Amino acid sequence: MRFENKVVYQIYPKSFQDSNGDGWGDINGIRSRIDYLAGLGVDYLWLTPFFPSPQRDNGYDVADYRAVDPRFGTMADLEALIAEAEARGIGLMFDMVFNHTSTAHEWFQKALQGDAKYMDYYIFRDGTPDAPPTNWQSKFGGPAWEYVPHLGKWYLHLFDVTQADLNWENPAVREELKDILRFWKAKGVKGFRFDVVNLISKGEFVDDKEGDGRRFYTDGPHVHEYLKELVHDSGIEGMVTVGEMSSTTIANCIRYTNPAEHELSMTFSFHHLKVDYKDGDKWSLMEPDIHALKEIFASWQEGMARGGGWNAVFWCNHDQPRIVSRLGDAGRYWKASAKMLAAAIHLMRGTPYIYQGEEIGMTNADFTDIADYRDVESINYHGILREAGLSEAETMKIIEARSRDNGRTPMQWTAGESAGFTSGMPWLGVNRNHASINVECEQQDEDSILAFYRELIALRKKHRIIAEGSIHFLARENDDVLAYERELAGEHLLVLCNFRPTDVPMPELPTVGAKAGEKLIGNYPGIKEMLRPYEVIALRYKA
Repeated sequence: MRFENKVVYQIYPKSFQDSNGDGWGDINGIRSRIDYLAGLGVDYLWLTPFFPSPQRDNGYDVADYRAVDPRFGTMADLEALIAEAEARGIGLMFDMVFNHTSTAHEWFQKALQGDAKYMDYYIFRDGTPDAPPTNWQSKFGGPAWEYVPHLGKWYLHLFDVTQADLNWENPAVREELKDILRFWKAKGVKGFRFDVVNLISKGEFVDDKEGDGRRFYTDGPHVHEYLKELVHDSGIEGMVTVGEMSSTTIANCIRYTNPAEHELSMTFSFHHLKVDYKDGDKWSLMEPDIHALKEIFASWQEGMARGGGWNAVFWCNHDQPRIVSRLGDAGRYWKASAKMLAAAIHLMRGTPYIYQGEEIGMTNADFTDIADYRDVESINYHGILREAGLSEAETMKIIEARSRDNGRTPMQWTAGESAGFTSGMPWLGVNRNHASINVECEQQDEDSILAFYRELIALRKKHRIIAEGSIHFLARENDDVLAYERELAGEHLLVLCNFRPTDVPMPELPTVGAKAGEKLIGNYPGIKEMLRPYEVIALRYKA
């Protein structure tokens, strides 16, 4: 199937729309907003997990892959959503967490009872209480192994202690996962997102003398083999599939997404979202390195194109801070920077993903106390940073910038109480700026961020050059302006993005001057000699 001109909208159901007043977003809430989503022009809705879960990691700790958590609704509600979306030309994509399950899953509970069949579904290793099998570290902090005294064994959990890694070396595990995909395909689901899927094949279980262990399990020895098998045997080849890739490489992502390999449609990589990590550490702050950002985009965009791979292009998701707070300006240039950041991504080569609220310029949470947060990673790292000697003020500054809850505050529909998300008490606090940043307000403004997103989506469907054109990055030495050119059948599209809150000179370009050609889209009226603060201009011309 063709997906070059498609756009995906990510929904975090817990925070999107509550229909029954319990403060928890649900499936019927999504159904109530289907006309809004159709009006936006998106083609797919990616729903993050709604399966039964203890919610230790907000649903990414799945206890049953074939059911709906009652807090989100019923299977009948979900089937109705699939049908109503399809009637409007929108497909549903489900989020499959296949690297691990919740320890509350029936499989793991049977493993804890000593059932040999199900112990082999997970990665258990012999050992004593004081000697974990390796020194690997969990991505949520602390050791990646947990000891089970009555078994005399350790189990691997690359994430939270309640998220036990599955043993993909076991063919029975792979068959279980294929059957889950067949189940949802039969329900009318049109695509799948695979969580941290490049971690499913573990290498040697040995101490890492150089790091935290990730080099032994990232893009592991059998990962491509397993993905080919999963896609082929489950019958999902030809459906839209995207893999979340942790700490991956361009070479691997070409293999994951080149059609000749029969693995995935596209991949998420996260290197561009680490340009404000001091020394590569998420929990150490620094100003974003715009030059590094440009180089990462250039290498991934051009490299994937040369190898026949395909990128999922995005700024935000349920695990990331809001991009307008991160790389833009949430104050004076809020609207201009949100539009520029949107165009920078949507005019690239790849399939754009919009995260709920991004299309109205939602910003980071305004929490100031750790008690306001619900994210397990943030809570864990608050303790880790304090133990490392940081003051409460220093620690909270980092949490406020980095917490995944920045992307999880409830969707801002109206200026009313709880932002129109719920009639009850929201599970996570609503950002107070919902009084001015909300869907209702933006629908009444022809120059809104929302209107700009609608225009970008429409342009991708109208102009083949955006969906299918080649890409080449320009003025790479310029630390202020991201510049690239798309080309298709003699048609060119020049895109210029100013990442600064000041006027900056137009970059010198070898192909076309800034005043040449037709202005396809921009976030300021006309064209000036200088690029204005956070300005984006896209110019179309013939060679």
